[in-house]
Amino acid sequence: MDRTVPRGDGVAMKTLSTVDAGFEAAFEALLSDRDTAQDVHAPVAAIIADVRARGDAALCDYTARFDRMTLSPDRLRVTDDEIDAAVSKVPADLRAALDFAATRIERFHRAQLPQDLRTTDDDGLTLGMRWTALDAVGIYVPGGKAAYPSSVLMNAIPARAAGVRRVAMVVPTPDGVMNNLVLAAARRAGVSEIYRVGGSQAVAALAYGTASIAAVDRIVGPGNAYVAEAKRQVFGRVGIDSIAGPSEVLILADSKNDPRHVALDLLAQAEHDELAQAVVITDSAAFGVAVARAVEQEIPTLPRAAIAGASWRDHGCVIVVRDWVEAAALANRIAPEHLQIMTDDPEALFATIRHAGAAFLGRYCPEAVGDYVGGPNHVLPTGRTARFASGLSVYDFLKRTTWISGDSAALDRVGPSAVALAEAEGLQAHARSVAIRLGNPPNP
Repeated sequence: MDRTVPRGDGVAMKTLSTVDAGFEAAFEALLSDRDTAQDVHAPVAAIIADVRARGDAALCDYTARFDRMTLSPDRLRVTDDEIDAAVSKVPADLRAALDFAATRIERFHRAQLPQDLRTTDDDGLTLGMRWTALDAVGIYVPGGKAAYPSSVLMNAIPARAAGVRRVAMVVPTPDGVMNNLVLAAARRAGVSEIYRVGGSQAVAALAYGTASIAAVDRIVGPGNAYVAEAKRQVFGRVGIDSIAGPSEVLILADSKNDPRHVALDLLAQAEHDELAQAVVITDSAAFGVAVARAVEQEIPTLPRAAIAGASWRDHGCVIVVRDWVEAAALANRIAPEHLQIMTDDPEALFATIRHAGAAFLGRYCPEAVGDYVGGPNHVLPTGRTARFASGLSVYDFLKRTTWISGDSAALDRVGPSAVALAEAEGLQAHARSVAIRLGNPPNP
């Protein structure tokens, strides 16, 4: 059953309990209550076609229209002097925090780098797999409701750690205002080019190139519905990381936790966006009520109270379960972007959960640590896609090439089976290309 508990502001807070007869229907509704994607296919397709046709001129026109800033093609790229000036305006303590976060992120992502493979099998063939970095990557950085220098680090550092030589960043600058900390993060992360253009037009420029912006091989980074749709439409021409949706957190917490801690962890996601979802699962109904009350008390104190309040009102939920086995089963169905486990033995409970973008274990590891300084990436699968997708890593900026090497003796052993299979498929040139070599000594 979908219960509602009156709150002080007159808004009802949603609670579910697995003991209620209507729980299953209410839980399914919770899983789908953010399916409100905008249909922006047509306008995005038109913008992409225009950028392909008119290049820099189209970028300048859209920047004037959407960002209220007049640009000429020679002003699309942010100059080194502008970046230097921006970095100099960032307070020393913030630069130190940025460097601390970047160092931790880089260390973790460099540890992910895979080794090439080489092995010789019993038939005498030498088989291998070689990893190589992409040549060029484009990073989209939002410039709307908030600027996120942490996202610059999370997108650019893995690319550089993988060995990508060219990292180009696009960032909208409404009314010509640039965020100094974003530019400082780009400098620290090794971004080689920065362009003051955003929206689906920026994605099109990265995918197809213009006179000022050379095309890239993969585009990563979050954006609004138009950016997400543009990434969807250019996929195939370039690679993309994912089609990101609103942020989400699922917290599994027992009654030994401080309700205010859990409330703030929920609001850390709710303040992102009105469509963000924050859910807590607990085995104590009384604790669930205490958390909801703490959330109500904290919302008015936040600078983004309207956003956080709308998110909690429309998409937040407290779920009461019989036990943690039941909680784990629900968590696997939710497949959350962020999972916090705040119980006596969080690792044991985590071992039973298969689907989560990133997990944060224990009472002193809030998800916000992962957003900034933990080390693992905060670009994660949303909207239940953690069932089949993973967070951003160095692997997104690498590709694999397999190879085979062998002499005539090895071909004598494996070739007959290849010939038989090719003939069975009716591909005679395949069969003959192998058969003509069988039994022949190597060329001198």
